Amino acid sequence: MMANARGTAQRIALVVHPDMTAISALQGEFLKHGIATIVARDLPTTLLAMTQHYFDIAVVADTISETGDGWALGGVLRMVFPKAFIATITPGSDVHTLKNAINNGIDEIFETNAAFGDVVAATVKSYSSVPGKRTTRVQ
Repeated sequence: MMANARGTAQRIALVVHPDMTAISALQGEFLKHGIATIVARDLPTTLLAMTQHYFDIAVVADTISETGDGWALGGVLRMVFPKAFIATITPGSDVHTLKNAINNGIDEIFETNAAFGDVVAATVKSYSSVPGKRTTRVQ
């Protein structure tokens, strides 16, 4: 874990999204909550980040370089960081989306049109509320 200016452990979020505008917006919102952010636009960069940091929170697009590869990444993140809060951003919430979320241990689903400030605020609130409780929620 990284230490903040006071020497205490700082929370770290991983943001994986193919769009640089989305990455910048999410990173800025996490910063407002005092959470350091590591960003990636592709799977190789994400895997490298996973070997170098412990993540408390991850927000992953459901499609990074191929349709649906974000779901598999979410499942890997759940296995590597079992206590992390993992959310995904997806175009819609249908039965297939919910099945992917549940099967991959995703904690929260946000639709693509959700405001990034709302995504981060809800993620931080959920992460901080009941640690260890895992239920997939749709926002």
